[in-house]
Amino acid sequence: MSSKNTAIIIGGGISGKLAARVLSDHYKEVIILERDQVQVNPSPRKGAPQGEHLHALLHAGESGLEELFPGITEHFYHSGAIKINSTIDLAWFHHGGWKIRYEGGYSTTLQTRPHLEWHIDQYIKRIPNVAFYFNQVVQDLLYNEEQNQIIGVQLKDESILADLVVDASGVSSLTSSWLNKRETLVHDEKIEINLSYISKQYKLADHQDRDWKIKMVYPNPPHQKMGGTISKVEGNRYIVTLMGYHHSFNENEVLKSDKGFIELAKKLPKLDIYQEIANGMPLTKTSIYRIPKIVWRRYDKLKNLPNGLLLIGDTICRIDPVFGQGMSIAILEALELQKLLQKHKDELPLVPAEFHKKAAKIISPIWNMVITEDFRYPATNGKRPFGLFIQQWYARKIFLLSSQNKEVYDAFVKVMNLVRPISSLMTPRIIKSVLFHALLKRP
Repeated sequence: MSSKNTAIIIGGGISGKLAARVLSDHYKEVIILERDQVQVNPSPRKGAPQGEHLHALLHAGESGLEELFPGITEHFYHSGAIKINSTIDLAWFHHGGWKIRYEGGYSTTLQTRPHLEWHIDQYIKRIPNVAFYFNQVVQDLLYNEEQNQIIGVQLKDESILADLVVDASGVSSLTSSWLNKRETLVHDEKIEINLSYISKQYKLADHQDRDWKIKMVYPNPPHQKMGGTISKVEGNRYIVTLMGYHHSFNENEVLKSDKGFIELAKKLPKLDIYQEIANGMPLTKTSIYRIPKIVWRRYDKLKNLPNGLLLIGDTICRIDPVFGQGMSIAILEALELQKLLQKHKDELPLVPAEFHKKAAKIISPIWNMVITEDFRYPATNGKRPFGLFIQQWYARKIFLLSSQNKEVYDAFVKVMNLVRPISSLMTPRIIKSVLFHALLKRP
């Protein structure tokens, strides 16, 4: 196959599809190589075991997805996704208190990951210069050592040449091991969180008067390690995801029966989720997904990363999914890639190196915010950020104020939804509120 103006994407998950969308405007041919078989309906993929668990598309992610695929949000709704008011229809118990609920002017879409991915698939399949190759396993990268250039990929029975290879295959990607074998060591920032996700779908009794569409019960660390979320999704179903840090429950007992799942929900800081599912009807088996550690691979710091190679999504950074920011990070990265492709449209080889630096700027504040929370547990293992105690103290004050101060919660919601920088939580008015709260709580 000719390599003239060809881009290959390893991995047909969400980040791979997003990359295909933006690359299709600049490359004559875009090939997606996917390990899984073709999907004929919105169902969980073997290659995305996390797909059976609750996923969130934050406001910045949803806005970015609409920008990349105009009209997709309405397609979500027409096929059953749930549109909610982000600050009214969400009931959130966090650090020992319920967040205030008010009209913030934001909407969010509730749906399963397979439903979301299926609709992205339909858009991608309508792009004439994008081709999906299913049941394909990339065995090696093709490399021109003289030019330090990736020139394609090796499949089992075929070599495919390309001008650009994008690795969107996830945290266990081929690229990292390929580089390490050549003594191009990638610096990994790793944090051991030992997180387990347990999920199940339910049909709930319809006679109850619910004032929420999604309810989140988060632990109050360090003493509480378990949390859970119940969310309405398409098909008048509810997906329930229970999570625990650092081996906080017996997985075998939970997986053994429906009763085990319900009994686990009984151990959450609040009984709200337990009370809903105790009288509900389970629709699926219990699924488990484990995240022993989160990883940020610092490709942005490599001086000799081969030309013609670009990494995106979880291939760069797998973040703690409890905070629901992974898909939105991938969308923000795709939008940044789109800008760089336009900027360097006559010099496309310049894009990868600049992209990795831009991606790091997207990831960095989110990573720091997430690990600040993960390190509230003494068992969390990894390099602790400078000033951790102060960050944790200030963040906790923000969380507590979010239960009583609309201005603080509104700023916090915008940061969590990636539409405002974390610095917006440090305006003079908010700092004054934090300090006043601290003085009131002094013994």
